[in-house]
Amino acid sequence: MPYVQNTAEDRDAMLEAIGAPTVESLFESIPAEIRFEGQLDLPKALSEPEMMAHARELSAANESLDSKICFAGGGIYDHYIPPVVDFISGRSEFYTSYTPYQAEASQGNLQAFFEYQTLICKLTGMEVANASLYDGATALAEAVLMAQNIARHDSVAISDGVHPEYLQTIRTYVQFLEAPLREIPLENGVTSKVSLRSALQSDSPPKVVVVQQPNFYGGIEDLESLTKLAHEAGALLVVSVNPIALALLKSPGECGADIVSGEAQSLGIPPALGGPGLGILATRDKFVRKIPGRIVGQTRHERGERAFVLTLQTREQHIKRERATSNICTNHALLALRATIYLSALGKQGLRQVATLCTQKAHQLAALLKQGGVEPRDSAPFFNEFVIDCGGPASEVVNKLLKKGFLAGVPLGRFDKSRSNELLVCTTEQRTARQIREFASALIDLLK
Repeated sequence: MPYVQNTAEDRDAMLEAIGAPTVESLFESIPAEIRFEGQLDLPKALSEPEMMAHARELSAANESLDSKICFAGGGIYDHYIPPVVDFISGRSEFYTSYTPYQAEASQGNLQAFFEYQTLICKLTGMEVANASLYDGATALAEAVLMAQNIARHDSVAISDGVHPEYLQTIRTYVQFLEAPLREIPLENGVTSKVSLRSALQSDSPPKVVVVQQPNFYGGIEDLESLTKLAHEAGALLVVSVNPIALALLKSPGECGADIVSGEAQSLGIPPALGGPGLGILATRDKFVRKIPGRIVGQTRHERGERAFVLTLQTREQHIKRERATSNICTNHALLALRATIYLSALGKQGLRQVATLCTQKAHQLAALLKQGGVEPRDSAPFFNEFVIDCGGPASEVVNKLLKKGFLAGVPLGRFDKSRSNELLVCTTEQRTARQIREFASALIDLLK
């Protein structure tokens, strides 16, 4: 946002309006022994032209994603963002408004949240969605806490196909609960049904099962079978999703899932060095009073016209204080708006086309690599990313390909040292046939 400095006259006028004699008097409540005295050791102030030149010099040291051809995914994706998303979300009435806490939020913002919730319900096949959370990791952690609260049981079985950083976040959330997380291994790149069935039939079976669709390594999970296994054992199924993939895959709701979370960065939000993201959380109507965050509802005001209100925020820390079962007390309003604009601009067919291009191009890349002797590690179906074995440290492969102009993927050694030779590669609709060919050729040459 543009910056306009205050003049001495401006500061005097503000002090007079609030009844304070000096700026220093505003800090009298701070004990003198912890108040800083004297001058900060800062360099001499620059003029505006000097400051602008200095800022440009610093920014020139940054590397833009635009300068590399991106084949990295792992939860943050390089999708095309229609200009209408920036245009509408950049309007001052949206861009400058802070996330609403109470019902005095403007009708425009509330309607945008209502539309967002509706779109998320349609995507996920669920009946209720909240007005967004922080990101995919915290959304899944909140979904796990919610499921534990519903099941009245702390034990959780979680697939090894869940994003490692999501798992780390969940561990942080539940670290002081008595029941540990039980990890379910993968078989051929997807959750092992045999291992899950064994866990659910054990002496102390988990009452919450957590999977990701598609999973972190790209594999498409058999959600219907996993749901059936969970429900037959009296457990709830929580699914973390990539919303773009849901344009092609059967929705979690259709598969019988109980709670759906996800990362919606792919819906009109730039990668931006890995954040900020947008957390999705949706569930069945019968669990509506267990969902954290806020839900915007539609009603009619005293003149009979349509109006929007904050219907529920029952589990929020700022409402229930020490009785709250979630610390959530805000949402990512601006990013939820961007997702709403993106989905509205593309429509059902547009989103399906994006998803189709993603999977087609990923399979084109896999076929080219296979011709050069580099095959996906697993044979399970995948959406837009898959794992390859580099035969040596994948991080070195990434560094070498960076010099050739490619962001080659995500080295899995950063999450698991035993997988240091493995690389997670990804394509989106952004990648051209020529870029895919050139990347495949460069990668094959490097791995020979």
